[in-house]
Amino acid sequence: MARARIREPVAGLVKRRREPVVVQSLRSAAAATIAYVVALRLSSEPAPLTAPLTALLVVQVTLYSTLTTGIRRVNAVVAGVLVAIGFSVLVGLTWWSLGLIILAALAVGHLVRVSEFVPEVAISAMLVLGVTQVASTAWDRVLETLIGAGVGLAFNFLLVPPVWVGTAGQSIEGLSRRMRQLLLAIGEGLTVSLPVERAASRLHEARRLDHDISEVDAALRQAEDSLRLNPRVKEGMLHRVVLRTGLDTLEICTVVLRVLARTFTDLAKERPEEPLFPEETGAALEETLALVADAVVSFAVLVTTEVSANAETAEARLAEDLGSARASRETVAHLLLDGVRRHPRQWQLHGALLTEIDRILDELDLESRSRRLMEELDRSAREQRERRTRLTRVWRWTRRTAADPGAKVSVFRPGKSRGQ
Repeated sequence: MARARIREPVAGLVKRRREPVVVQSLRSAAAATIAYVVALRLSSEPAPLTAPLTALLVVQVTLYSTLTTGIRRVNAVVAGVLVAIGFSVLVGLTWWSLGLIILAALAVGHLVRVSEFVPEVAISAMLVLGVTQVASTAWDRVLETLIGAGVGLAFNFLLVPPVWVGTAGQSIEGLSRRMRQLLLAIGEGLTVSLPVERAASRLHEARRLDHDISEVDAALRQAEDSLRLNPRVKEGMLHRVVLRTGLDTLEICTVVLRVLARTFTDLAKERPEEPLFPEETGAALEETLALVADAVVSFAVLVTTEVSANAETAEARLAEDLGSARASRETVAHLLLDGVRRHPRQWQLHGALLTEIDRILDELDLESRSRRLMEELDRSAREQRERRTRLTRVWRWTRRTAADPGAKVSVFRPGKSRGQ
């Protein structure tokens, strides 16, 4: 018993060792410590805490986010220190100069385009101005900032962060399973009188899927960043496009699922004292929704499967689930049509049910999936070609300018002659 009690928390720690929060904490602590040791040797400050602070801010979960946010953070800190140096020389620290330095730092932050790190310009300026008014000490803080940034960037270059595709895949599969549970819940009790409150609770649950989509989207953005500029990934764009288009499909399905729950709620309001459907129709509709639910999960498994052999198995499973769901849907359509002929009440709601089921099946269809995937791959490849073309033009212009500094460079708009 004692060993079991010890093993459980240890197993939990081992399981959580690759979670983004755990990895981020360990990497940030290590980088900050290294930056402090380096700054002790290079800076004249007795406690160069700006270096570990900068390293702590620069080191992110992915290499791409480290490069993008790290550069902006360094710009923000350096800009704030330079503003503080100027104010310390001119006016010093007073109540009115504090307001001016904050205003000037925020303006400079927008000018140097540090995006979400504009407040850090003002924070850095206030810290430097509050600690000292000696310009040399402020320059030491600039040196510490550069040390921390360099250590943070080198840390992620030498120890490449992990790829978070698996975490994003688990999030997508978790979303599909929650959608499956909701579809199964909607299909329950169709042959009896359904209380409006119960139908409305399912509608609210369908609306809460929007929050789940946001969480999965955040995990997917992190996975996309982990694939960019990562030397361990050879087909990063393909992985990004596969996961992104898969999430887009599931997002559309959640919208249709919410509309489906709305239709069942309207049916419950129209038939408060009687079963929603006859016995045979209700059972067939429940089976159809269960098959659609299985197809949603199979689609998520296909999207998140990387190995080709497993991908073929997942594709075959999805094709089988879609075929069974479509066959069951045809049975439901005939039963609903017969019911409408006998009792033409709320026929438009019956048609809405079939339309919403068809929309989900169409979104999960393999041909639609392949077409959307190819369109997204073509768009991504086109953007990369355009980006490389712009970089090539800048490089050629730089070489011409370096070869002949006195040459005049003319810029023409496309489609216009020199005389215009």
